[in-house]
Amino acid sequence: MQNNNKNISLQLVRDFPFIPSLIILIVLILLNGFYEPNSISIDSLVGLVSTYLALMLLAVAQTYVVMSADIDLSVGGIISLVNVSIVAFMDHFGGGVHVVLLSLLLGIIIGILCGLINGFVVAILRLQAIVATFATSIFFMGLALYIMPVAGTPASDLFWLTYFENYFGIPFVIYALIFILLLIFFLNKSRFVTTLLAVGDGYLSAFQGGLDVTKTRVKGFLLCGFFSAVSAFCLTGETASGDPLVGTKMTLLSVAAVVLGGGALSGGSASVIGSMIGVLIIGLINSLVFFIGTPSEWQNLIQGLSILIALMIGIYINIKAQS
Repeated sequence: MQNNNKNISLQLVRDFPFIPSLIILIVLILLNGFYEPNSISIDSLVGLVSTYLALMLLAVAQTYVVMSADIDLSVGGIISLVNVSIVAFMDHFGGGVHVVLLSLLLGIIIGILCGLINGFVVAILRLQAIVATFATSIFFMGLALYIMPVAGTPASDLFWLTYFENYFGIPFVIYALIFILLLIFFLNKSRFVTTLLAVGDGYLSAFQGGLDVTKTRVKGFLLCGFFSAVSAFCLTGETASGDPLVGTKMTLLSVAAVVLGGGALSGGSASVIGSMIGVLIIGLINSLVFFIGTPSEWQNLIQGLSILIALMIGIYINIKAQS
């Protein structure tokens, strides 16, 4: 009986690799609630989602390339480029509704073009993804610095006020999250995600199975560029300004979130929902370190160590499930 229960648990982890991260998330919510009861109120949880929504979307972007055994180190550069581009556009042409909408369209186009560049150099020119996207990240960041050499240009009032506004008593970020979740739901139901995972399991076997490996990998980078642009919109709404270096620290956090969510950087196993949970784990660890009264000089060390422990626990459970 005990062996049967163990086998069922391992099978669940194989089918849903984000289960270990979900358990860690629940434990962290309880710990945060123990040390600071107000942290588990509805307003606090909405604030947590609002603060980390941009990183959640960036983790989603990263997931779609990790599925096919690639990695994108340029996502932070894409965020910076989109951020300064839309803020500069709104600053130059005014902050009317039509200008804001055009700036969003411009941001989407820039994100997709950046994804196309990455897909071209990685999938078509067959350069190593980690090296190629590191190079393109420098290129994208250079463009961002050219557009806006100094941080601080304010975003349109209409843009950031809309982002922080409540509609029918519900914050705008919740509507944005629901829309993104619906989009992810339909993407996960499509054949495309299955194809990405098949390519990640092995390029040769996928090719022999009749899949267009190159085209699939390019599409993964295009999707990554799209979600990176949407992440930049959220970050712009949160900061209400342009900053050519705003995405610098977010790239590696997005990779960590994917792994925390049960994704394998070797490809073939990743979950968008798991990656979003991974971001919330990072956010709750940061909150918990503060709530327990950790001295400021120790906070970064404790945060990093806690994230590392969470990573090891999740990876260990997934390895046991796969063996």
